[in-house]
Amino acid sequence: MGAGVIGKGGGGGRRGRRHGGRARPMSEINVTPFVDVMLVLLIIFMVAAPLMVVGVPVELPKTQATALPTEAEEPLTVTLTAEGVILIQTTETAPGELVDKLRAIAAERDSTRIYLRADGAVSYDQVMQVMGALNRGGFTNIGLVTDTVDRAGEAG
Repeated sequence: MGAGVIGKGGGGGRRGRRHGGRARPMSEINVTPFVDVMLVLLIIFMVAAPLMVVGVPVELPKTQATALPTEAEEPLTVTLTAEGVILIQTTETAPGELVDKLRAIAAERDSTRIYLRADGAVSYDQVMQVMGALNRGGFTNIGLVTDTVDRAGEAG
């Protein structure tokens, strides 16, 4: 791919005669194929990265809070939409089944951290009801997900 062989008539000079007519390996490396492959991979990752975000579209409230540190285990997310629909990751769950499903999930996980995403139009009462269910389900470390706002008050 990057190396070749130089025949005996090209290149001249002392090195050409030194080997007695044998072909010698080419010492230059052709980096063009390497650069081509890297550019293709860059384009693939640029296109695929936005598609890897898992979530349900909700209008999150805006805050100036800093982000929580990340974990090695994939974060578990519960979403409460403006219509009052509860989703665990992307699976719709009835409010009566939420605690049982969370207990089953908690038994399988090492971490008790869970993220709650609630639409800004949802009432405080509904959010607190879901938080109580998360606690009863075995998740004691609840992180509330919001959009960040810079100091000037613009969403970022």
